[in-house]
Amino acid sequence: MTESALPALIQQMLQPGFYPHTVTEPIQLIQTHISYVLLTGDYAYKLKKPVNFGFLDFSTLQKRQHFCHEELRLNQRGAAELYLEVLPVTIEAEQYHLGGTEKPVEYVLKMRQFPQESLFSTLFEQGKLNETHLEELGQVVAQYHVQAQTNDYIRSFGEVPQVRAGIDENYQQTEKYIGGPQIQAQFTQTKQYTDNFFAERPELFVSRIQNNYIRECHGDLHLRNIALWHDKITLFDCIEFNEPFRFVDVMYDVAFTVMDLEARQRQDLGNAFLNSYIEQTGDWEGLQVLPLYLSRQAYVRAKVTSFLLDDRSIPVTVKEEATKTAADYYKQAWEYTKPQKGQLILMSGLSGSGKSTTARYLARQLGAIHLRSDAVRKHLGGIPLWERGGDDLYTPEMTQKTYGRLLELGIMLANQGFAVILDAKYDRQQLRQEAIAQANKYQLPLQIINCTAPLEVLQERLNNRTGDIADATADLLASQLKQAEPFTEQEQPYVKILDTTQPQQAQLKEVIPQ
Repeated sequence: MTESALPALIQQMLQPGFYPHTVTEPIQLIQTHISYVLLTGDYAYKLKKPVNFGFLDFSTLQKRQHFCHEELRLNQRGAAELYLEVLPVTIEAEQYHLGGTEKPVEYVLKMRQFPQESLFSTLFEQGKLNETHLEELGQVVAQYHVQAQTNDYIRSFGEVPQVRAGIDENYQQTEKYIGGPQIQAQFTQTKQYTDNFFAERPELFVSRIQNNYIRECHGDLHLRNIALWHDKITLFDCIEFNEPFRFVDVMYDVAFTVMDLEARQRQDLGNAFLNSYIEQTGDWEGLQVLPLYLSRQAYVRAKVTSFLLDDRSIPVTVKEEATKTAADYYKQAWEYTKPQKGQLILMSGLSGSGKSTTARYLARQLGAIHLRSDAVRKHLGGIPLWERGGDDLYTPEMTQKTYGRLLELGIMLANQGFAVILDAKYDRQQLRQEAIAQANKYQLPLQIINCTAPLEVLQERLNNRTGDIADATADLLASQLKQAEPFTEQEQPYVKILDTTQPQQAQLKEVIPQ
């Protein structure tokens, strides 16, 4: 759009003299279909366009004022340093002014400007986004959700008719793209999956409501709305304009990030984020709704990209690219609905033998859920993960309870198609045999990976261990050695011995399908 075609206010906001502070010239304008953003150097100013798309209505000045204040309020949760204030725009003698005493004619949201290089999407494109960033993001999002508001009104959005309304609308709005970027069989099967999910699992949605997992979430948690700024992960630009997009299951937010990473062919990073998040919250049951939301988020991306094909002002080359992108997202949405074969992997070995390191490596390779007994135990005991557990957390009763919960979760998730790694010592025959019996009962493939290393290596690792939720120390090794029970003849066929002083990859080849 040429500058002369822009609204008069935007034309003036592109002039340095409009602002009461120094600016970096030239002032940059970024447009989306719903807003103008002006980048002035230290500050960015955001205006809402006077549009009404049904799901979003900024058509009146009063509504734009309201949603500017909502955007400021809601983004205080994840990005308080970025969102500064809402300012009126006034007009005197045909000149617009920021502030002023006249009656406001528009409202702008003033934000602190940060470099685009800080965005997770940019870091990803530059090859700088790593597993540690995603594990940290899991903890940040977990904290964000813990603090997110919920009440009876918000929880009502978790009821099946509410959840399915948006999903069904996606199908209605994309029927016209069948034969274009969407394929009839994919459309039918994806829709069939969600229809069946709602019909067959109503109790799952009830339990999500009862356990307070429907909250005022972010609603748009993809990599372009996450920044690493001043060494701190910041979640910004949440959904302020539509309650059903914001009052959602926490897994809706999680699914957005996982889907975005998987669309970029980095399942390993998605896995790092997902496992970090669920370990932090203890919401392993939430994984049961994850495939539904993964499919939904990919489908929405497909739909929104498809809409570009209807815009006459968009060049043919851009439309060709959009067709390909939309087709990829439709396929991804469908892939999430395909039945998967679950499996169980039991880690085994003394403290410091490398169980968690190996389990983490396997989880990234297999896309597995990594269930650590340390986390399960602390969630059961009601103590923060990073707090050291007292003696009452390590009684035989508590150990039995921990292994019981570990296996219960493992079987539940494996039965729903997840690969699950149960990361615990599994040093007693009874505990291993319970797991084998359950796996056999449900015809689930099971393997036991027994991690080994010389005693002095174990001691050194435990003495040097920092920044982990595990409480075990080197002085426990002697009693662990004494209590460990050898594998029986019946267990041997399941066991793979792993020397953790040697490279993992070659040793684990048969565990990871090529």
